[in-house]
Amino acid sequence: MLMSLALIFLCGILLGGLARKLHLPALLGMLLTGILLGPYVLNLLDPSILSVSADLRQIALIIILTRAGLNLNVADLKRVGRPAVLMCFLPAACEIAGMVLLAPRLLGLSLMEAALLGTVIAAVSPAVVVPKMLRLMDEGYGTAQSIPQLILAGASVDDVFVIVLFTSCTGLAAGGTVSPFDLVRIPTAIVLGLTGGLLCGALLGLLFRRVHMRDSLKVVIILSISFLLVTLEHQMTGYIGFSGLLAVMSLGVALQRVRGEAASRLSVKYSKLWVAAELLLFVLVGATVDIGYAAQSGPAAVVLIFGALLFRMAGVCLCLLGTPLTAKERLFCMLAYTPKATVQAAIGSIPLSMGLACGNTVLTVAVLAILITAPLGAFAIDLTYRRWLKKA
Repeated sequence: MLMSLALIFLCGILLGGLARKLHLPALLGMLLTGILLGPYVLNLLDPSILSVSADLRQIALIIILTRAGLNLNVADLKRVGRPAVLMCFLPAACEIAGMVLLAPRLLGLSLMEAALLGTVIAAVSPAVVVPKMLRLMDEGYGTAQSIPQLILAGASVDDVFVIVLFTSCTGLAAGGTVSPFDLVRIPTAIVLGLTGGLLCGALLGLLFRRVHMRDSLKVVIILSISFLLVTLEHQMTGYIGFSGLLAVMSLGVALQRVRGEAASRLSVKYSKLWVAAELLLFVLVGATVDIGYAAQSGPAAVVLIFGALLFRMAGVCLCLLGTPLTAKERLFCMLAYTPKATVQAAIGSIPLSMGLACGNTVLTVAVLAILITAPLGAFAIDLTYRRWLKKA
């Protein structure tokens, strides 16, 4: 495993730096590193690290979402209002609708299989979007209009909405039934996740105020609480849901409200952790990519992905109706809300492992969605934010 970790970090840094030299997002080099080192090309990664790949990617996601919470200005988010709520579900719902309309015609899937594919593809990637939005907030671009805050909040809840729908669709596709009570998981997961995270963050803020300790120790405590919150999500399998990732982000928000000065210092610590976590996340996501499946899909899957993205972008446009944003700012939001990566890598292979007839197709389209949208979305953000957004 040590050899595999060395290859992941050294090759990821090398190819990521090369991508930057070519004016491409560094994550593209990291994804290519994973593809090359993974079991489908050179097969240089130890099976033991691949077996815990999902857990390592989860840790990386926890780190970046906590950092997002520590930097998210709730007052700015309140000022946005209605669009922030709509961004949590409307773009994903539009993209799923687009899949249902296009996939049967392009790939010959049934309506049920197309809906299942839509729930795999529709989630935006916090691992791509969150670091970019934090960078915009650090540099002051779009902050006066609350654009980065709007996209940050929407990206975290969007995943909860899509994953609950995916669970319901897999039950139907496998020949089971889905009770209307299953839909209760969506609002309960959001409400309980927010409540649990805010409570934990407030309690940690009080603890840090009363007990003096090093910031490094505070990071260890916050990470441990975050791991427990995400574990709680996996334990709650009934009608009552709980969003661990949303809880992690809201923990950071509450801690910032209670201990603002400490939150600023902790954000710096988390940004240093993200240097290693980012490499692990994207290299291991790349290692899940099977080039053989991608080659078999042909142009139809690519057309399907871009067609569904147009539906997603239309959903973002609907969310922003009635806002004072300019046309360029709205177009930026539409582009920034397109990248896919972590959710697709995590759940794309589940239909295949369940033996569903559409399993290979779902996995192939999920892989292509990562390869196409993650670098293109990140590149679009980097290319446009200085030109289209106002600097505070």
